[in-house]
Amino acid sequence: MLVSFLPYSFLLSGVMVFGTLTALSSSCWLGAWVGLEVNLIGFIPILVYGSSVKESESGMLYFIVQSLGSGLFMLGSLISFDVAGGWDVSFYQISPWGLVLTMFGLLLKLGSFPFHSWFPQVMAGGSWFSCLLLVTWQKVGPLFLFNEVVWSWVNFSEKGGSFESFKLFFFLLFVGSLGSLVGGVGGINQTEVRPLLAYSSIGHIGWMVFSSLLGWEILVNYFVFYFFVSVCFFVVLWRFEGYSHSRMSSLSGEKGAFNQASVVFMLLSLGGMPPMLGFYPKLVAILSCSWKYSPIYLGLLVLGSLISLYYYLSLLFTVSLYSSVNFNGGGTSSMAVSSVKGELGLFDFVFVGPIFIVNSVGCVGLIFTSLFTMFL
Repeated sequence: MLVSFLPYSFLLSGVMVFGTLTALSSSCWLGAWVGLEVNLIGFIPILVYGSSVKESESGMLYFIVQSLGSGLFMLGSLISFDVAGGWDVSFYQISPWGLVLTMFGLLLKLGSFPFHSWFPQVMAGGSWFSCLLLVTWQKVGPLFLFNEVVWSWVNFSEKGGSFESFKLFFFLLFVGSLGSLVGGVGGINQTEVRPLLAYSSIGHIGWMVFSSLLGWEILVNYFVFYFFVSVCFFVVLWRFEGYSHSRMSSLSGEKGAFNQASVVFMLLSLGGMPPMLGFYPKLVAILSCSWKYSPIYLGLLVLGSLISLYYYLSLLFTVSLYSSVNFNGGGTSSMAVSSVKGELGLFDFVFVGPIFIVNSVGCVGLIFTSLFTMFL
């Protein structure tokens, strides 16, 4: 199946990339909408490629949600066009209703709070490859268009925006902080890996919404680190689980201690455990905040991350427990040195090996360099 999927996926991935780049490079909202639709056309066949019932349901739900998001996005753009007299992305004469509808459409496409309920259901039925695209590349277009909308509104507010604009600003703080909290609480009782990672993505989207209020550089910094860690983790899971299993207990199968340790490192990094790589963008966002916003919102963001880290540690405990049972039961030991030697291949040394180095050494240097630069 994988061999037959490769040419198919390359073609559709090219369509997705073209659509996203079209949306981001467009100077008008109509061109951005066209780019998002081209991206959707390329992704839907990948999502339903396996032809299973779950994948078909996920594809249908994703199509409906994205269609609603596109409808809200276009409606908001049309209202703003009526006020501003043009489709320019960076216009300053902006309609409050058009702004709200455009933001809601993009938040719905992102799967952000309060429009997040569809995202775990789509993730639960997708393949590992489609799930990887869902939490990484499919966020690029809506996220950075959302950032453009936010800063168009900021420029409008600086030129004499109304009190409603300031209420909308605190609404976005509320969306970001509650998104992190919902992402943490929602993943606690999950018994499958894909929905758990979906709630983790919802939490990270909350951080990105918050980062978009701090500046373009902070948002790009957070997304790049999130993108890298997510790609590494999903590729490791794809290999680790043999492309099929989704239960947490299956992570403790006979795949070798080296692969299990790589899962441990990536889970801790995705949860933002210091000094792992995923901790760095959150630290930068907190330090860049300069405490100019209410500590309540920042506290909710941190609380959501701590809850997410809790269920990541619970998952690691599950992996360790099943591994120790296999070891003490006299069967094939998944932690034996011979198993490690048997599992170490070109993939492990080329891809998984640098994960250890980056997470354990590189992040420490980045953190201290950033702190030194900020305070001196």
